[in-house]
Amino acid sequence: MKSRVTIVLGLQWGDEGKGKILDVMASEADWVLRAQGGNNAGHTVEIGGEKFVLHLVPSGILRAKVSCLIAGGAVVDPAGLVKEIEGLAKRKIRTQGRLFLAEQAHLVLPQHRAVDQGSEKKRGLAKIGTTGRGIGPAYSDKATRVGLRAGELALPAAELARRLRERVAAHNRAASSQGWEKISATKTVREIEKAARFLRPYLADGVTLAHRAVAGGKRILIEGAQGTFLDVDHGTYPFVTSSHCTAGGACTGTGVPPTAIQRVVGVLKAYTTRVGGGPFVTEDGTLGHLLHGMGREFGSTTGRARRCGWFDAVLVRRAVQLNGVTEMAITNLDGLDGLEKIPVCVGYRFEGKILHEPPVESSDWARCRPVYRVFEGWCEPTTEARHWKELPRRARIYLAAISQMVGATIGIISVGAGREQTFRHG
Repeated sequence: MKSRVTIVLGLQWGDEGKGKILDVMASEADWVLRAQGGNNAGHTVEIGGEKFVLHLVPSGILRAKVSCLIAGGAVVDPAGLVKEIEGLAKRKIRTQGRLFLAEQAHLVLPQHRAVDQGSEKKRGLAKIGTTGRGIGPAYSDKATRVGLRAGELALPAAELARRLRERVAAHNRAASSQGWEKISATKTVREIEKAARFLRPYLADGVTLAHRAVAGGKRILIEGAQGTFLDVDHGTYPFVTSSHCTAGGACTGTGVPPTAIQRVVGVLKAYTTRVGGGPFVTEDGTLGHLLHGMGREFGSTTGRARRCGWFDAVLVRRAVQLNGVTEMAITNLDGLDGLEKIPVCVGYRFEGKILHEPPVESSDWARCRPVYRVFEGWCEPTTEARHWKELPRRARIYLAAISQMVGATIGIISVGAGREQTFRHG
């Protein structure tokens, strides 16, 4: 039986509403696999007025019949994952037998947080805007082949403690010269051993699980964290995360081969946001003030106010190309309901030329200025729409134009936080 594998990922800088879209799509899934990232990501799902914020656990956990895997491409803070699972249990969400942690996933340890926070402080005005949760340093240790993996949580306590103390000692030797906080080996061993006892029943060979699901013809969603332009290769480097947020990264992170993928759903907002430093051509403080005043656009992980701007067709068109997007899911359309005029960026003005592709260098990107095409706003609520034809005519014009500009069809539209405020186009 042929499996049905769909990748769901962000086409902007993250925070596009992937958690909600994944939750809706998971109603017809058997498995949800989290491909990459750590607990620096946050997926928010609202069900019947109740809000769930997930950081490492895949969004499919909120569907009782769905199995979930935190795959090998992710990096996992053991104590953070324990806290998240315990929080779900308090809300009557069962994880035992449904949630699996790939033994291949690397661990985020206390020294990684110290490095992350110390390095950001040292950068001063040039800081990247990380969450300080140790994600980048954990991936750095992975790349230099000195990281610990989740499978090592199953080691005898003495051996796990030895490896942890060895890593802490190496960190502390470099801490003074690098401006990092020193870490207590005793506290680290105590924290990780406690988490290990809790997490051992969740450990599994992630690649074997994923391939059994594929071979069994299961309906699989691969969940991406962050967004395309935070990808370490294709984003606004160095203002990026440390993993691969594209469709290619979804295959690398889970071990599911590209030949098994039938569908790539790119999630994007009807406008643009980003958190942290880096270029943002369409950023507009007035729009940000409006959205923040509505209680929107605050990070689900950090609570930070997001930077806000108009829809950037140059940005999204490149994301569609990079990911081989087969359809888009557009969220937060209702955020634009009260506007009389809605600009859309159709090109970048740079050194006397009009660019239709983003530049490579972040410094060049930061010097670009938007070329706008202005649309008439619909000035009426969209939140009660449940079908394409129930949207205001000007909202349909706006969405159709976006689809044409970026070269991908619209499959799903979201007009609010609730599950019921999501519908298919057509």
